[in-house]
Amino acid sequence: MSLDVTLQTDPGLISSDPIEEARRQIEICNACRYCEGFCSVFPAITREKVFADGDITQLANLCHNCRGCYYACQYTAPHEFDLNLPQALAAARTDSWERFAWPGGLARIFQARGEALAAALVVGTALMFAAIAALPGDGAGFYAWISHGAMVAIFLPAFLLPLFAIGIGLRRYWSEVGGVRVAWADLRDASLSAGRMKNLDGGQGQGCNFEKEERFSDARRHVHHAVMYGFLLCFASTSSGTVMHYVFDMQAPYGFWSLPKLLGVPGGILLTVGCAGMLMLRRRADPALGTPGRSSGERGFIWLLGFAGFSGLVLYAVGGTWLTGPVLALHLGGVLAFFLLTPYSKMAHGFYRFAALVRDAQDQRVRADV
Repeated sequence: MSLDVTLQTDPGLISSDPIEEARRQIEICNACRYCEGFCSVFPAITREKVFADGDITQLANLCHNCRGCYYACQYTAPHEFDLNLPQALAAARTDSWERFAWPGGLARIFQARGEALAAALVVGTALMFAAIAALPGDGAGFYAWISHGAMVAIFLPAFLLPLFAIGIGLRRYWSEVGGVRVAWADLRDASLSAGRMKNLDGGQGQGCNFEKEERFSDARRHVHHAVMYGFLLCFASTSSGTVMHYVFDMQAPYGFWSLPKLLGVPGGILLTVGCAGMLMLRRRADPALGTPGRSSGERGFIWLLGFAGFSGLVLYAVGGTWLTGPVLALHLGGVLAFFLLTPYSKMAHGFYRFAALVRDAQDQRVRADV
């Protein structure tokens, strides 16, 4: 197959700006269209002729970095076009998160030094909780170490402030990509796509090419499912405990057959297994197809999320022993660090990617009505 289009191919014209480089490669892909059935990115590309900066940002966040297009492409190096669309979109995608983050600059710092910053914050907050736990307590279970009032005073702002920061980022994103008023049908279609991890099936249901060479696998789809549903179960566990405490006056500690434990234990297991699987898959993947200079931030996010799930399971296992206090401090330190870093870590990709799916559903619906 040949590409019947005149293009600038002088290597000196390859831009260092992530938006410009992604635009160059997308224009070549739009002329070729060999990968049209791989994921939602390529049908979205074919719906446009000219790509504004907002279009590039939308396509970058719609990309799930499955990398199948790279291994199928005939214009990768050593071809003069030198296409590496997964890397180009990853760079543009990370650039958008860093630009939209509030306060500015924090996302760039975390992405470059993620592992060290996550570890330092976990240790620092764990020491804070250990100091609080050393004070006399009069509650039962975990509250014998840290009072319910102290937990609320620390975690309520630590939960709400990152959500506020993410809201600012999403508003900036929605404005740049030209989003309009969202219909329920858009949310439904985006939720179904996210829930099934549709864009990780390779377009033909054979899985994606995230691992090196032309090996199709559903492994990445499975570990993403484990992480996503594990996180949602853990969140549901905490939410159910909050409702039981404030609405039904049922205070912790809760037994194994209670709703918080029935949701939290399998959630912690899924979260731990999913994050371990992600780290293993990253070892098998080609780093040249990911975001340049951001691997520390990606690993730091996975370690932090997995640690929150794993430490929660350990805490449940050692409950009632002398290890409860130290493990509780570590677990709460990990959870607090996770909350505080959410707007600046790769956890933000879940919010932006869902927004991209909503925008794509919106675009398809509008064009279908024309």
